[in-house]
Amino acid sequence: MDVRRRQTKTPQSVKIATGEPPMKPHDHPLPKASDVLPLPLYLINGLFFAMFFSVMYFLLTRWREKIRNSTPLHVVTLSELAALVSLLASIIYLIGFFGVDFVQSVIYRSNEDAWDVEEEENEKFIIEEDSRMGASPATTLGCAVPVVPIVPAQPTKVPVTENPAPIITPQSSEEDEQIVNSVVEGKTPSYSLESKLGDCKRAASIRREALQRITGKSLEGLPLEGFDYESILGQCCEMPVGYVQIPVGIAGPLLLNGTKYMVPMGTTEGCLVASTNRGCKAIYVSGGATCTLFKDGMTRAPAVRFGTAKRAAELKFYLENPLNHETLSVIFNKSSRFARLQGIQCAMAGKNLYIRFTCSTGDAMGMNMVSKGVQNVLDYLENDFPDMDVIGISGNFCSDKKPAAVNWIEGRGKSVVCEAIIKEEIVTKVLKTNVTALVELNMLKNLTGSAIAGALGGFNAHASNIVSAVYIATGQDPAQNIESSHCITMMEAVNDGKDLHISVTMPSIEVGTVGGGTQLASQSACLNLLGVKGASKELAGANARLLATIVAGSVLAGELSLMSAIAAGQLVKSHMKYNRSSKDVTKISS
Repeated sequence: MDVRRRQTKTPQSVKIATGEPPMKPHDHPLPKASDVLPLPLYLINGLFFAMFFSVMYFLLTRWREKIRNSTPLHVVTLSELAALVSLLASIIYLIGFFGVDFVQSVIYRSNEDAWDVEEEENEKFIIEEDSRMGASPATTLGCAVPVVPIVPAQPTKVPVTENPAPIITPQSSEEDEQIVNSVVEGKTPSYSLESKLGDCKRAASIRREALQRITGKSLEGLPLEGFDYESILGQCCEMPVGYVQIPVGIAGPLLLNGTKYMVPMGTTEGCLVASTNRGCKAIYVSGGATCTLFKDGMTRAPAVRFGTAKRAAELKFYLENPLNHETLSVIFNKSSRFARLQGIQCAMAGKNLYIRFTCSTGDAMGMNMVSKGVQNVLDYLENDFPDMDVIGISGNFCSDKKPAAVNWIEGRGKSVVCEAIIKEEIVTKVLKTNVTALVELNMLKNLTGSAIAGALGGFNAHASNIVSAVYIATGQDPAQNIESSHCITMMEAVNDGKDLHISVTMPSIEVGTVGGGTQLASQSACLNLLGVKGASKELAGANARLLATIVAGSVLAGELSLMSAIAAGQLVKSHMKYNRSSKDVTKISS
């Protein structure tokens, strides 16, 4: 047998050597069981499924009648015989539909594998025969066919996504190196390092190194040294790896209620401190600002549910009844020596009841304090309302860290109004504009423009800028900037149109001078600068209330300066001067 006659089918190796793409023997589609059907597959399936269930129903009905009438089951009518045939046909089809294609795929797969092995063996045998012929031409039917040298196919390089190379910094001791490796390998949870080591600084260093090795990213620009990690354990931040540096600028003096304050502002936005400082100057030379706190109460609103709306209404009537207030106050006030229940407001949604508790919290911002008091009351209410289902301690009727009309209308935290009269010459010389332009701009921008935008508590120019900066510097919760920045700025020409009356009304400033980030060294220093560090020794809550008025006064200064810059057309120019880096960013390493 002359195996070289197989050359009529070019071997794969020759095709590769000549640059011809190799034949793919499996490119043709495999036959399917559904290919022989005259109708679309979904129609055939529907027909046989309908036949199966209808025939089964028919036969079961007939057999039930025969059993009731004591008729032998083997006695069948022509219709029953036809039904049995139809049932058998449908069963055969369904078995074929679900089983044949699977069996066929298994058979075809085994056949294709065998075909691949056979072709490989045949091709290998032909290659060996050709190699024994040397360089002489093969003769097939008297035609000289040159033997093509066989070049082995080069393996295709498949791009592989490699894991980032770990960044390894040698540890100070072999023990630390072992702990780092244990964290990287997942044997030691990162969150447990402080409790296992008993050294917060060392835990942060080990966690930082493990993070660099896992991600392959450097944390070189994130400082580790120079921070007291013990001070944040269990209260400010979990699993620390460093700290972020935020510059703190000073705006002032802010003359507020006859007292001068130098306001610390933590920000990375250029122009913000300078602009607020200009506003402080205008207020100072005009005689200062007056600030009044007209409400002080933190809120928490749990959501409870009853079986009926009637029962929910009964609890609402009970809670809002003045005769029950004293009893509820005693239960609530047990949570803290500073917590004092002020009132309860309820809102219903079907059989769900939302109970908004309001209480004073001393010098603390008070979220934890009011939550403990609410829990005490809920536990007490379960005695008289055992069918009450507490859905959550917070039902978003509070409303915390979200823009909400209830805060804008009812207030939350400290509600403050701050005002000042800016003299005409100050408006002209310091603010570089005029009273008429400011009043018109405020009406069209802060009032009309905000109304068109559908603003919720945002009838101002940039109150959140100042609130956020003061919050960061003094250790407040930055997320509460959302409701704390609710502000409406009003401007009006007074004294025969010569001077400007400006005011900001802020109904939900949420601040504290104890707890949370206020006890960290940097933030505590900023509070000390304002004279509101820690709890007031004279009157509970006095420091927190004073801080709220300083925030409002700072917002007043910021609003005055920014509105003047916009009215004078100086906004873009000032930002280009103070808010643009002179560094060549193309040279900064990524």
